[in-house]
Amino acid sequence: MLELRNVSIDVEDHKAILKNVDLTIEDGKFVVITGPNGGGKSTLAKVIAGIMTPSKGQILLDGEDITALSVTERARRGITFAFQQPVRFKGLTVRDLLVLAAGEGTGEPGLRALLRDVGLCPKDYIEREINASLSGGEIKRIEIAMALARKTRITLFDEPEAGIDLWSFGNLIEVFGRLRGRREGTVIIISHQERILDIADELVVLAGGELRAKGAKEDILPELLQEGACSFCPEGARKGRDC
Repeated sequence: MLELRNVSIDVEDHKAILKNVDLTIEDGKFVVITGPNGGGKSTLAKVIAGIMTPSKGQILLDGEDITALSVTERARRGITFAFQQPVRFKGLTVRDLLVLAAGEGTGEPGLRALLRDVGLCPKDYIEREINASLSGGEIKRIEIAMALARKTRITLFDEPEAGIDLWSFGNLIEVFGRLRGRREGTVIIISHQERILDIADELVVLAGGELRAKGAKEDILPELLQEGACSFCPEGARKGRDC
């Protein structure tokens, strides 16, 4: 179980990016964090991954305080972060990355199954180099395959739909649907997209750096669709001052 207790982040001008966020995410959940632009969503994901350190508060994993742990130490405990723009590694092939993620003991059938799981034909992709010849949608699916290979406790995706075309987005939704069905670990996605929100178990709404709502998709999504994420903002933000 992942717990955030009173987590805040302040920048140099003392403006709060996150304000006293209390959040609990149970194991095995498919959670989408959403809300207005600038609301603190990506910052929250980076705090969980260890890329950013909170100004105050605690982050606990199964009761262990991991607030001071580095990205590497959190990765060893099973927390993976996928950036909006995945890194391309010149000279490395898809096979190389999958072996790095899955371990040397993973055989050819296992590597090929990982690619099929994310909608990529192994014959066409396993020897492809990770370079500019791969589209944004392809590289993101390869990144998801790596996450599947690692079988991590918690996998964070920061706006995975960013920069990909409509066709690739449709395929990405199918991949996430399969990932949700497998129930192997917790998946946390930062997204505005309704189709991604619609496959979540739980939705978390952040606005103005504060947790505005958390609950089952069935309880949160109707209000989001009816009034927009700013229905959860402070009154001043709805008038255009902060949102």
